[in-house]
Amino acid sequence: MESNKNKQLLWKIPFLLFLIIGTIYIIRQQRSTPYQHDTGFIFGTIYNVTYQSSTNLKSEIEAEMKKVDASLSTFNEQSTISRINRGESPDLKDDEMFREVFRLAEEISAETGGAFDITVAPLVNAWGFGFKKGTSPTKSQIDSLMQYVGYQKVKLVKEGETIRIKKAKPNIMLDCSAIAKGYGSDVVARFLRRKGIQNYMIEIGGEVVTSGISAKRVPWKIGVTKPVDDSLNQDQEIQTILNITDRAMATSGNYRNFYYKGGKKYAHTIDSKTGYPVQHNILSATVLAKECATADAYATSFMVTGLDGARKILDRHPELMAYFIYSDPKGQMAVWYSPSMKGKILE
Repeated sequence: MESNKNKQLLWKIPFLLFLIIGTIYIIRQQRSTPYQHDTGFIFGTIYNVTYQSSTNLKSEIEAEMKKVDASLSTFNEQSTISRINRGESPDLKDDEMFREVFRLAEEISAETGGAFDITVAPLVNAWGFGFKKGTSPTKSQIDSLMQYVGYQKVKLVKEGETIRIKKAKPNIMLDCSAIAKGYGSDVVARFLRRKGIQNYMIEIGGEVVTSGISAKRVPWKIGVTKPVDDSLNQDQEIQTILNITDRAMATSGNYRNFYYKGGKKYAHTIDSKTGYPVQHNILSATVLAKECATADAYATSFMVTGLDGARKILDRHPELMAYFIYSDPKGQMAVWYSPSMKGKILE
């Protein structure tokens, strides 16, 4: 009996040695594999992708981004969304990206009571031009535009073998800029995972997805910029640094363009339900989520709901974490964050 046990033990020793040697080899390979860094321009903004790979994948990464651009970019005149905005009715059966983003936008619009709304572009444009000129749109102008605003006025419908967008009014326009950059980061992350890459950081226009560790063999750390009056975008003072490994992060807030009322500072954020800029006290909303498109959309939503509204939404969605910079009753900058965010704040 004892002899049989010894034989079994002897058989297991080579197997264990093989596992140990194999593990050491894999660790050494991971440590010796270099990190690639690619940067470029997409969706009207700059992107940065850092990933651990023995080969550079920039051309393939950009090919993935261009798929998103061809679907959702309003800067691309031939994109699906541009065609819809021109009044065309393209068949969306083969555009899975557009369908995925539209459905997510619809879901988050419902969850936030319309605070997130991809039809708000006409109002944003009207107020944007007004702010630049130092004037505001008139009430009649706002009332005229409101008939084209409202997420419930657009639907994704199946008509026989085709899938199309149906608008309540033909002049309704869609703008996914508050979700597309986050979605683009998700798409690149999916591509890298398919390639078996475990360590990466993707950032498109400030919307970030991370996995694993950085080239310094530590968790990924991302700074949240302090909202300041800086029209030249030269002051990039960091408010805090977050550990966001294996998470997606998005920040919303117009850092360089505020207006003042009653001695208080407000970000230029338009409420699609009223047609006017919000007068909530949030200056910057940073959201951590599993997917960057989700984080992107909720960060935008919280700029509209204000702190109290955001906290109610967060109570219903414990999977989300948020960090807010806001203006207190004395007009000073203050911070509030989800209790679950505490372990993510490094300084």
